[in-house]
Parts: sequence; structure tokens; C-alpha cells
Amino acid sequence: MTRAFLRPDDVRDLVAEQLGSDRSIAALDRLTGGSKKGVYRLRLDDQTTVMLYVWAPGENYWPPSSAVPDDPFTDASGAELFAANHSALTAAGVRTPRLLMLDRDGRYLPADIALVEDVGAVTLEALMERDPAAAAAPLSALGDSLRRMHTTFGPHYGKLAAIARGEASQARRAEDVITDRALAHLDAAAVRDARLADAHERIAEHVRHLRRAITAREEYGLVHGELGPDHVLVTPSGEPAMVDIEGLTYFDVEWEHAFLQLRFGDAYAALRPVDLDPRRLELYRYAQVLSLIEGPLRIADTDFPNRQWMLDLAEWNITKALAAV
Repeated sequence: MTRAFLRPDDVRDLVAEQLGSDRSIAALDRLTGGSKKGVYRLRLDDQTTVMLYVWAPGENYWPPSSAVPDDPFTDASGAELFAANHSALTAAGVRTPRLLMLDRDGRYLPADIALVEDVGAVTLEALMERDPAAAAAPLSALGDSLRRMHTTFGPHYGKLAAIARGEASQARRAEDVITDRALAHLDAAAVRDARLADAHERIAEHVRHLRRAITAREEYGLVHGELGPDHVLVTPSGEPAMVDIEGLTYFDVEWEHAFLQLRFGDAYAALRPVDLDPRRLELYRYAQVLSLIEGPLRIADTDFPNRQWMLDLAEWNITKALAAV
């Protein structure tokens, strides 16, 4: 598809009405890396900045997936989810950029938009690589935030907005949703990679074996869903602020920790995690390996600008998936 990103003239009315008629836009920078929504930094003539989120088809690079119907992590994008999740994180005492304005009525653009606080461009990931000593305090504070989230319990799993509407399916156990999700990812990835096609039955049986070891549980915590150190910004005062929060969900906290272990590596222990079910964690780790094959291969078939990075990510996880069987 032809993608037309925002230009300064597109947001002049927004700036005047929401940020003051005495201020005007000096520059509009679209940040790289986003794949589901547009993230723009608005630079104003008084040297201040603010962030603009735009949920529009032209900003979303992801093609449709063969999703499990009740998978709460499917289609985790949109202004409705952002608003509900922002409120939940704020209530849990978790730092995230402050919401300044949300428009779902197309007043300024033919898209849902939000203006949010600009907390800076320093990611926890970059700080951990550049200055591990300076990253220690925000890493510890992030652990505090995660424990608050992971001990905020609910009796149902699902997207917060769906739970509020009474539309979150509870027909199956969470681990069965993840098992079917993993098998669907395997099916889709095997079409694109002959090695996975050859190993399909071995991989599928491994997933089922991991599932059979799990006992029932019906208590769910708040999880971000895809929290790597690149999804945490460190404010000028040293606070960790979570971003890309649309995937916030009530779910098994092991799902979160499988991803945290993957992304934080040796620094994971500094998060001081809550107690976890090791068998549930093992299934969720392997399911995420399959997810990190299928998703990157799927988006690599589009015009996503960093295609090779996605292919390399898929290759890394193909190696891990095959090594387990």
C-alpha cells in the first residue's frame, strides 16, 4: 500500500487548539521502529515537545494473522485499548507517559489520536548497554512496577476493554489458548520455512507435551504483553516509563516473565520477579519462540522498512525451536 505519513501542516489545528494558540509547530518527526501505530514527536516553537500517537491503517504494517479467536494478545492495538490500559496502569501506580488528550471522533485527523507527555528518547535498553551502573536504579524501579502489576489480580483473563464490556471469552483455560496459539503459529510459519515443515509433527508434540504438565489455575495478573527494555523509556529524573501499552492484559504472569527472561537476559534477576509456576513458564517460553518466528516472517512479507532485522529474528528463533525437539 502507499503510505502517506503526517506533515506539519496536518497538525497545526491540533497544536493550536490543544496546546495553545500562542504556540506553533516547528518540526514533526516520525519515530522509527513502530509497526502498529504512528509515533510522532511534535517540536514546538517554544522549544517544548509532545508526542502524538496515530492509529491509522497507513501506520500499521501488520498483515492479518490466522489468530486463535479468544487469544487476548491478538490485534492489541487501538485508542480504546490505549485509554483503558493507561487508566489501569495509573491506578496500579505504574509510570507511563501522561495522557494529555485522546480524540476518537476525527476532530483533527481521519484517525484515532492521542497526545502524550514526551518523557525523552532514552530507552532502558540503550542505558543498560551504555552505562549499566546508571541503569541499575531504573531497572530496580521497573521491577517494583512489575510486582505491582503482577499482584493486581482479576478472575478473568483478556483485554481490559473487553472485560469491561463483558466480552472477554472464558470458555477455555489460559494455557489452552496459548497452546492453540503456538500450534497456529507453527502452521503458519511452516508454510514459509521448509525446516519447520519437516519438523512440524515433532514441534507440535513438544507443545502438547508441555501443555499436559500444567495444572489448573484461575487467577490472572496485569501483564504488559511484550515488555522488553526497548519498551521502557527512562525519564530525565531516572524513572522508568512503560510505552506501547495497548497489549496490557489480565493473564498468567508467566507469559510476561517468559518474555522478560528472553529480552532482559542476565539483567532479569534485577527485576526481582514474583513466584512463578516453572511448568507453565516452560510452555510459555516455547510458545513465544514460535511467535517470534511466525510474526517476523509474516511482517517480512510486507513493506516494513527493517525487513532484514525481522528475518534475522525469525532465524534465531527457528534455531531455538528445532533445538528443543
